[in-house]
Amino acid sequence: MPQQVVQLKPIGNVTFSQNRRSKNIKLSVKPDKSVLVSFPFYVSAKEALAFVNKNLDWIIGQQSKMEQRKTRIETHDEMLTWMHRITFYQGETNRVMKRGEQVQVVVQDFDEESSKVFIENVITEVYRIEAKMHLPKRLSALAKQFGFSFNKVTVRNNRRNWGSCSSENNISLNLQMMKLPEELIDYILLHELVHTEVKNHGVKFWKRLDQVTKNRARELSREVRKYSTYTL
Repeated sequence: MPQQVVQLKPIGNVTFSQNRRSKNIKLSVKPDKSVLVSFPFYVSAKEALAFVNKNLDWIIGQQSKMEQRKTRIETHDEMLTWMHRITFYQGETNRVMKRGEQVQVVVQDFDEESSKVFIENVITEVYRIEAKMHLPKRLSALAKQFGFSFNKVTVRNNRRNWGSCSSENNISLNLQMMKLPEELIDYILLHELVHTEVKNHGVKFWKRLDQVTKNRARELSREVRKYSTYTL
C-alpha cells in the first residue's frame, strides 16, 4: 500500500508505510508528536493498526515527553545530560558555544523548523561526545569483568537499533544510549557482548545474558523497550 495518513484519537496523525526492508512493525514519534508506523509487506494494514492500538499508552507517553521537551526549550530552560548542562537562549542568529561542561545554544526563533532542527543537531552532538567518552570504556570494563572479548567498537547515531555485533565481533553502539539510565546502558552493552559468544537470541543466549545480569535479562529488556522501538 502507498503511504497513508490516518487521524486516530487520542494520538492525532498516524502515517502508515510499508517497507521492503522492515522485518517487523516499528513505531516512532516525531518532535511534532506525529506518529510513524513502518511495517513489512507481509503485514496487513489491519494488523499494523492493531499494533498501534495495542501500544497507545507508549505513544501517548512519548508525545507527552515531546511536549515537555518543547515547553522546556521554548521557555529557554536548561537540559542536563550525563556530562553537560545545555542552556537555551534567544538571539540574533543560531549558534552554539561550548565551554567545558557548559553548552550555550542561541536560537533566533524557537518556532522555526530550522531552529528545531538546529537544536536537535546540537543535542545529538553532545550525546555523541559523551557516548565516545563513556561507552567504549564501559564496554571494555564489562568485557574484562565477565570474560568476553570483542574486536572493534564504533559509536553511531543509529536509527534502527541500540547496538549490534558483527560476525567478526565488531560492536556498534547507538549514541542515543546516553539518554538511558546507567543500568540500561550496561544491559545493552552486555547484550552485545553476549553476542560475541552466541549469534542468535535462542535459549543459550538468554541463559548467558541472565548469568551476567543477575537473572534480570528479560526484565531489563522490557525496560529498554519502554524508551524506544529500537531493536537489539
